[in-house]
Amino acid sequence: MPQVVVGVGGGLGGLGVLHRAAVEARLRRVELCAVLAWQAPDGGPGSRTSCGAPVLALCRSAAAHRLREVLGTAFGAGAPDLTVTGLTVRGTAGAALVDVARDPDDLLVVGSGPRGPLRRLLRPSVARYVLAHAACPVLTVPPSPLQAEYEAVHRRNSWRLPLDARELA
Repeated sequence: MPQVVVGVGGGLGGLGVLHRAAVEARLRRVELCAVLAWQAPDGGPGSRTSCGAPVLALCRSAAAHRLREVLGTAFGAGAPDLTVTGLTVRGTAGAALVDVARDPDDLLVVGSGPRGPLRRLLRPSVARYVLAHAACPVLTVPPSPLQAEYEAVHRRNSWRLPLDARELA
């Protein structure tokens, strides 16, 4: 059965992507599946170190709690004209989204996000991965221009700590 699959992470830009996915699900009259990918602190299932079952259960529980928070923030008590399901998947975001959206009739919605050179180096692009590997159509949602304004104001108004400890005296 076709669905609209959207990745959620809880960031400010993610709410816009989630709402756009909800619009697409309503238009298509299909279920909205919100996916939150999580990884264990040990680096993954094939890692040499293992954090153990209790830590994995705690991470899974934290991811489920975060997903409930995000959906609660986005939709409140619920969207009466939309069926929303949440799914937590252990793994990287791109691989998790591609795995959930297997049907060619699905629609996968991801945010394109701001991609400066440093950010590209430190974090691979989920949108780029999804575009290269998805078996279904992909809708990329650009960041809101209001988000850039919000971040600029936040940077201007953030506290600046003195670099020299003598200035503290």
